[in-house]
Amino acid sequence: MIKISELKSFSKDIKGKFFFNYDLKKTNWFNIGGIARAYFKPENLSELISFLKKFGSKEKIFLLGAGSNVLIEDELFEGVVIKLGKNFSNISLLSETILVAGSATIDKKLSEFACENNIGGFEFLSCIPGTIGGGLKMNSGCFEREFKDILLSIQAVDKTGKILTVPASKIKFAYRGNDLDKDLIFLSASFKGKIEDKQIIQNTINSLKNKKNQSQPTKIKTGGSTFKNPINQTKEKVWELIKKSVPLDTKFGHAEISQKHCNFFVNRNNATFKDMKNLIDFVKQTVKSKTGIDIETEIEIIK
Repeated sequence: MIKISELKSFSKDIKGKFFFNYDLKKTNWFNIGGIARAYFKPENLSELISFLKKFGSKEKIFLLGAGSNVLIEDELFEGVVIKLGKNFSNISLLSETILVAGSATIDKKLSEFACENNIGGFEFLSCIPGTIGGGLKMNSGCFEREFKDILLSIQAVDKTGKILTVPASKIKFAYRGNDLDKDLIFLSASFKGKIEDKQIIQNTINSLKNKKNQSQPTKIKTGGSTFKNPINQTKEKVWELIKKSVPLDTKFGHAEISQKHCNFFVNRNNATFKDMKNLIDFVKQTVKSKTGIDIETEIEIIK
């Protein structure tokens, strides 16, 4: 672990912002988390590369996106949390059907941009509450579509500061995952859609949003889908397994199961990491004992 004095010295030579002893509660949708020893918002790619070349091999790093699917421990995070800002969220057209988006771009923004430019295929992104970088990392998806279905290539940087481009054809995708190095920091990606009438695209977006709003909780402190569907073990959805295995009024402190969708867990007031983790563990163990099926978390647990 490097010394805070080294980080402070580095921070004096850049335009990006460094914060020390930074409260992580306000950075994620669960509104749960402790203090980060250091929180870095690089101004541009050059600063990010400089940081990685200097500290990447000796510092614990966590890249934070929209914070929509992370559960962060209440204890001190000993490493550096990196948050990519507006200069990593540009969207541009390469051709009539090919888009390039920075990794900090909010998914629904890319969906809206595609719609404005008469490009179909991106409608499902309007219902994913995360960033492009997070979506690439976990091959996010909904309504029978996933990131892999529109991806052409990924631009990334490794922990040594080396930039690389990876064609989608070289990536092995899985349900909510891929075989890329977990230490890669995604910078941007290129995607391909299809020419379509703007109104048809907008109608599809509206329809998907309505379906989501009818079945999922909104405007509350939640981390999205808690568990992945166990696609290799059963045809049943994970919510079906939870519903038939677990009392839906189960609570641990202020952590509880959403009454609207039982695969969404909610911080009702001031839940702690321990409350939410206990609820997750209880549901996982109960589903296993009642059905024999192991379910894995979809949210990322940060310690």
